Amino acid sequence: MMNGKLKKDWEVKKLGDLVNIKTGKLDSNAMVEGGQYPFFTCSRETFAIDRYAFDCEAILLAGNNASGDFNVKHYKGKFNAYQRTYVITVIDENKLIYSYLNHQLINHLKKFKEQSVGANTKFLKLGMIQGMEIPLPPLPEQQRIVATLDKAFAAIAKAKANAEQNLKNAKELFESEKSRVFQNLADIDSKVSLASVCKEMFAGGDVPKDNFSKNKNEKYKIPILANAVKDNGLYGFTNISRVNEPSITIAGRGSGTGHTEIRYEPFFPIIRLIVLIPNTKIITVEFLKYSIQNLEILSSGSAIPQLTIPMIKEYSISLPLLNEQQAIVKKLDALSAETKKLEAIYEQKINDLEELKKSILQKAFNGELS
Repeated sequence: MMNGKLKKDWEVKKLGDLVNIKTGKLDSNAMVEGGQYPFFTCSRETFAIDRYAFDCEAILLAGNNASGDFNVKHYKGKFNAYQRTYVITVIDENKLIYSYLNHQLINHLKKFKEQSVGANTKFLKLGMIQGMEIPLPPLPEQQRIVATLDKAFAAIAKAKANAEQNLKNAKELFESEKSRVFQNLADIDSKVSLASVCKEMFAGGDVPKDNFSKNKNEKYKIPILANAVKDNGLYGFTNISRVNEPSITIAGRGSGTGHTEIRYEPFFPIIRLIVLIPNTKIITVEFLKYSIQNLEILSSGSAIPQLTIPMIKEYSISLPLLNEQQAIVKKLDALSAETKKLEAIYEQKINDLEELKKSILQKAFNGELS
């Protein structure tokens, strides 16, 4: 049931009484480039193909999604759609206009996510959509709500774009300064191999299955780290430490290949996670981290299937004196801290703008928009 008290001339209707719902005609094999007709999938991507199954105005609602973050698209014209995409058409446009329905479905996405079924992939059943209840004001009121929402959302989109650009600029400023520092070093200092500045370089092995827990407890307190960015690579805990001094880890495979972290505490590396233990008589662990992050192959964004110890050993870095390394690290740490503050501000602003959109939608459909 709808929450809140509606205006007296508003009704509450089930969506199934107001629309017709069909599903797309094609499977994923049709997702190819070339053609003049858009092919809407369950992702936010749209492909162009050489045939169409629909020629109408419709709202397209994703029918499945790995995370349950479904999406909505309003389109008019000739198109095709993935077989798990719902194509929703209005029965009587004198009672319900498409632009109002589009906003209603966007407002309902969170509820769809909660209602979705499936383990690995989340699905929306037809009955869930048909049973959705929407407030239905008179047509002029629908038009007024849509005009107000469109104006508000245009302003929010502009503000969000500015915040996202500022966030991008903050990140690029740090990377640019880091690159400049190391370029200056390269112009002055000779290069040395990574192997020459490390006491040990090795890759992690198998999970210690007989000494392992997913959760930290009194017996298993030592982190097990893998090739991952999520949760800082934490896989679980053990009572065995393979590394007992400050070191650098580099993800050697997977989507996070090249991801570099400093590890100060003892840990156990697994699944070919690359570990570099620096010779601190000639290089600090912090300077080694920045040096590795500045390597072209790790910062280029190129698709690297995997990194191996022989590959890492071949890379070279500049090696100034320890006191100069410390000065560089201090400067970059300060800039990194300022960058993170700016990132936090802009990310919060972006989140606040998204929450504002939700609040405006909620007020609109409770009849509270002035």
